[in-house]
Amino acid sequence: MSYTAEHCQSCEASLLDTKPLNANLAIVEYFIKTSDLPVVVDFWAPWCGPCISMAPHFETTARTLSLQAQFLKVNNDDAQGQDSNIVITNIPAVLVFKNGKEIDRFTGLRSSKQIIKWLEKHI
Repeated sequence: MSYTAEHCQSCEASLLDTKPLNANLAIVEYFIKTSDLPVVVDFWAPWCGPCISMAPHFETTARTLSLQAQFLKVNNDDAQGQDSNIVITNIPAVLVFKNGKEIDRFTGLRSSKQIIKWLEKHI
């Protein structure tokens, strides 16, 4: 099998996968501290209707803005009790971090067009 720069030589996974990465708060903190790209995090829960409705819009945004930002998803129910400075009071909540700091957030359901327009000022 031949390898290209777009695939990991160990596991063969795409390095250009544009789907949001499912993460926990430790992974989010790591990306916030180390990423040169803006880090966009969707906090959601499986019982939240607006969260489920927004999921495909968040994925569309990740595909549209691939390589311009790192997209992560965190199940807020799983994040409860984990040590973090990130405070989430309503879901869905989408936060954007740049240079190690939160620079903006929104809560509530938004379409991919709305999310893209919101993010364009940060990338």
